[in-house]
Amino acid sequence: MKNRKTEKDESLKRVHRKTILLNKRENQAIEHYIKKYKIKNKSKFMREIIISSVLKKFDEDYPSLFEKKPTLFNQNLKRKI
Repeated sequence: MKNRKTEKDESLKRVHRKTILLNKRENQAIEHYIKKYKIKNKSKFMREIIISSVLKKFDEDYPSLFEKKPTLFNQNLKRKI
């Protein structure tokens, strides 16, 4: 096998630091989860949880052809003047 030099995509390099504060109960819950499920990399775990939550919300908010909830725009159409 040949040794290949893999070039890393600079746009994927993690350079933006975020800091969060947790209360005692939140921290205990996370530590319990990490211990129970034998998570070895807390940073990776937190990133995956945050990004999956964001992507899920983006998916839910994606505009659809037929709106489920009335909005200010489609409520005005139903009113008779």
